[in-house]
Amino acid sequence: MIREEQEQWEKEYLSPYAMLSCNTKGRKIEEAKCDVRTDFARDRDRILHCKAFRRLKHKTQVFLAPEGDHYRTRLTHTLEVAQIARTIARALRLNEDLVEAMALGHDLGHTPFGHAGEAALNSVSPFGYEHNMQSIRIVELLEKKGQGLNLTYEVKDGIMNHQTSRMPSTLEGKVVRLSDKIAYINHDIDDAIRGGILTEEDLPKEYTDILGNTVRIRLNTMIHDMIKNSLNQNDIRMSKEIETAMVGLRKFMFDHVYTNPIAKAEETKAKKLLIALYEYYNDNISLLPEEYLKLIDNGEKKEQVVCDYIAGMTDPYAISTYRNIFEPKAWKIR
Repeated sequence: MIREEQEQWEKEYLSPYAMLSCNTKGRKIEEAKCDVRTDFARDRDRILHCKAFRRLKHKTQVFLAPEGDHYRTRLTHTLEVAQIARTIARALRLNEDLVEAMALGHDLGHTPFGHAGEAALNSVSPFGYEHNMQSIRIVELLEKKGQGLNLTYEVKDGIMNHQTSRMPSTLEGKVVRLSDKIAYINHDIDDAIRGGILTEEDLPKEYTDILGNTVRIRLNTMIHDMIKNSLNQNDIRMSKEIETAMVGLRKFMFDHVYTNPIAKAEETKAKKLLIALYEYYNDNISLLPEEYLKLIDNGEKKEQVVCDYIAGMTDPYAISTYRNIFEPKAWKIR
């Protein structure tokens, strides 16, 4: 079969440190193998075709409701992470299908309005809210009307552990974890410059002298450094100099862009909007869509399911839902 030929190719070509498809720890629910795709390629396709992935195109990355076609959304960020991660994985002879599946799925759990939405739900949900854990909840339970996607252990591990405070168990997951940072630091700089929040000259010279003075050069520097320092190693790392500069530039972005009052002017409104929706649906649980009510019938906590519903909304859908519920409408005789 074609899949078996691909698995054999992985054994012969990939790095001894790569995660081979044939060595996966498998799925929660055992399935018959696909005849043409490896397990990780199959996971990639499942994520790409799921509803949560499509909704990312209308979810905020950093700039809430920007006027312009070229600002990043959560979807374009995801695609940039996947591209960077695949480039690195190919150079290191790691498993590209696994890397791509993790990258495409890593932000499925993001709320509308970016990190502002995440903070809002975290403040009201008794279970808290972390987008990486919500991503796992989506692929294990919420997709396909409660069936989930039944992904492999390794893909879920990479999705769950892509944040700075966590560490994946595979090299492929570590590639995605760093690729996420490389992507958002650089494309957020690009968007901030486009939005007039900062200029290239505003970036600290101590970091740009090391990383470069354009987005293209910085991407090139970081990616090449990762490859050079990880080649034929059982780890994914950057040189101390490049890593220190990247961390410094990331901190600069947090101080000057991610908390910038111009870029964040509407965030307070967005938080209040999501909190109002959360409280409304908790008080009117019967108004949830049927597939969410079934989750409650199956034993899921009401507050968690309300959180699931609101987190899955896109920015425009959340706004229109809020307006339909809370904005008064003109009275007319029917």
